[in-house]
Amino acid sequence: MPYEYLEDSVTSDVTFRAWGRDLDELFTAAADATLNVMVAALDTVAPVVTVVASVDAEALDLLLMRLLDELIFHKDAEALLLRAASVHVERRDHMFHAGGQFRGEKLDPNKHQLVADVKAVTLHGLRVEQTPSGWEAQVTLDV
Repeated sequence: MPYEYLEDSVTSDVTFRAWGRDLDELFTAAADATLNVMVAALDTVAPVVTVVASVDAEALDLLLMRLLDELIFHKDAEALLLRAASVHVERRDHMFHAGGQFRGEKLDPNKHQLVADVKAVTLHGLRVEQTPSGWEAQVTLDV
């Protein structure tokens, strides 16, 4: 599990730290961490539906925020729980781009043990940085 939840956030928020050898792994781990705040077991989400997502931003932290907000949007608008199947992050000119395929299924309270309803990604403490072992992010979710 390339993420962990941190205990020092306020009660209406959940903060996690995610990591990966590269940005693709980091963004994939952050997507799983976000979904795992919503459902107790990630393996209960079957890859029935595929959604293609693409976001751009001027900074990596904002790029991660936009990608996670996209997954939250699909949960709110279509009741879709989505996991990252493939994510690719790249720099294009003066912007960063993240795109990928996300797979999942409709939220089913009888199948998915719901934990919390994630409303949004906050800017509080949001960071993405390169470390000696790869990449790391800290994200706070409003629940």
